[in-house]
Amino acid sequence: METAQPTWQPFERHGRLTTQSDLPDTVFAFPKQRKEPLTDATHVRNAVARFDQVIDVPDTDRAVAFANIEKAADYYNVDLSETSWKQLGAHPQPHREESARKGAETRKRTGEAEEAAREGAATKERLGIAEEAAEKAAATRRREREEAEGRREA
Repeated sequence: METAQPTWQPFERHGRLTTQSDLPDTVFAFPKQRKEPLTDATHVRNAVARFDQVIDVPDTDRAVAFANIEKAADYYNVDLSETSWKQLGAHPQPHREESARKGAETRKRTGEAEEAAREGAATKERLGIAEEAAEKAAATRRREREEAEGRREA
């Protein structure tokens, strides 16, 4: 079996925070899906931790993603004990959606969700991207509503 070749390249932009859409495909562990950006050591660790949460990805893309994680881990001096993507898992956690729903309910009940929303809005306002973020959120809600209506009609 041939080893997957990494596509990852370092990407460091200093100054204003960048949004995910500004990043080149070469900075993601899963470049085709644009999942798991590898922009620093923290993101590399997160990509390892969340590797099995990326769904609907063929094994060949997982192999490329692991090669990218390895290359980024080496660049950012992150210790990686795994030697194969199969050690990270190939399938999402079986009760992931239920766990996410329970977590969201807890955050709503404790008020953490509102606090996080206020902090996010303040950050977007401070960065001058609040209007852009609101337009993007509205477009996402429209698309989700249209998709839901299409599923009901089918």
